[in-house]
Amino acid sequence: MSLMVRSPVETERFRAWGPHQLDEIAARYGIPPDLQESIRLVSRVLPFRVNEYVLSHLIDWSDVPDDPMFQLVFPQLEMLREQDRRSLVRLTGTDTRRSDARAAVRRIRERLNPHPSGQREYNVPSLDGERLSGLQHKYRETVLYFPGHGQTCHAYCTYCFRWAQFVGEPGLRFAARGPTGLIAYLHRHPEVSDVLVTGGDPMVMSTERLRSHLEPLLDVETVRTIRIGTKAVAYWPQRFVTDRDADDLLRFMERMTATGRQVAVMAHFSHPRELGTGTARRALARILSTGAVVYCQAPLIAHVNDWASTWNELWRTELAAGAVPYYMFVERDTGPHGYFRVPLARAVSVFQDAYRLLPGLARTVRGPVMSATPGKVVVDGVESAPDGKFFRLRMLQARDPSLVGRPFRAPYSPTAAWLTELGADPSTPADIAAAVHGAHTPAPARAGSAGQWREEHR
Repeated sequence: MSLMVRSPVETERFRAWGPHQLDEIAARYGIPPDLQESIRLVSRVLPFRVNEYVLSHLIDWSDVPDDPMFQLVFPQLEMLREQDRRSLVRLTGTDTRRSDARAAVRRIRERLNPHPSGQREYNVPSLDGERLSGLQHKYRETVLYFPGHGQTCHAYCTYCFRWAQFVGEPGLRFAARGPTGLIAYLHRHPEVSDVLVTGGDPMVMSTERLRSHLEPLLDVETVRTIRIGTKAVAYWPQRFVTDRDADDLLRFMERMTATGRQVAVMAHFSHPRELGTGTARRALARILSTGAVVYCQAPLIAHVNDWASTWNELWRTELAAGAVPYYMFVERDTGPHGYFRVPLARAVSVFQDAYRLLPGLARTVRGPVMSATPGKVVVDGVESAPDGKFFRLRMLQARDPSLVGRPFRAPYSPTAAWLTELGADPSTPADIAAAVHGAHTPAPARAGSAGQWREEHR
């Protein structure tokens, strides 16, 4: 297959803007002083990064601060608890020592649940008794790989559940120096067919660097799907169109697909505006021309996309661009979750209202889905029964494969926004109840037959 959609001449180089450039951004776009200081304050705790493309093409500056894309990339004061905001204000005093300020910021971050759903406790695999840095193995067939060179992004989403990767705390970061440990692990674990390369964003790496991480996967015959999680099409589509090595990147993707493997670009689009530029559409067309498939996913988040019309437009736009609508996630219980949380009852309503007006080919999307400790739990709806009102739930994916696809229910709550906020229902099968509500959580993934897997994970 050839690259049928050619790139134009290079026109723009990437430049990141962060807290140190906030004055320049504020002067350029007229951010009021009080809002500017709020952004500066919160960015001491949560990561803040944008770029020229996001600033000039995605944000409607006439609607700031309510503009969804502004909310998506600029930290807001209400993202932190009032007591933490007061603490940060005190730290700005000239008498505060740097070490005391760092310690206070670290305490605030720890209260923000930096590693939700047991990632550090349950997902990190071992090889010959040693934990493998930069890998996660939660589901039997899929391993997540965090290449150390890709643990940043072209811009940071304020809702990001991996915010801890970007705050400069080594103890909070998943990162692998290189693929040696991953390849050794995969050779020992032939049940793994999918590798998800994630971060951060692997597409911040040069093509040469990316190739050094991914090329060794082509020598592991049992790996049949290589997934690349990225927000680059939304935040820096030039990576696929006008960057100096954009053509090299696409040729490498084309080479991977030529080996018979599926290359799946897991694209994060939070709002239809991210697909509204010609550069973004060209980026998608070029990716698809390599034989790769593009799957689209994002969480439902207050202040950004918590309207059915937004999701319906987003999924239709993705479909029109040749991509596959895949997941509507529930925002995880980490970081500024209180600011972005949407109750499950409303999440169901938003999803169903958006879904029912889709054309059939766009009904590939699944949601709302909680990626929780026991696995991915989809909320299929709300039902009224003789014994009460309930959420209908289903294990879409699970640590224990025997739970996959099985339904259960939980008592209805108008305010619950996460699995741990739901009560238990006596009718729930014992093994599902143990996985969802029990104190014991299964160990990380290990090799073995499906039956052996189930025994090890009970």
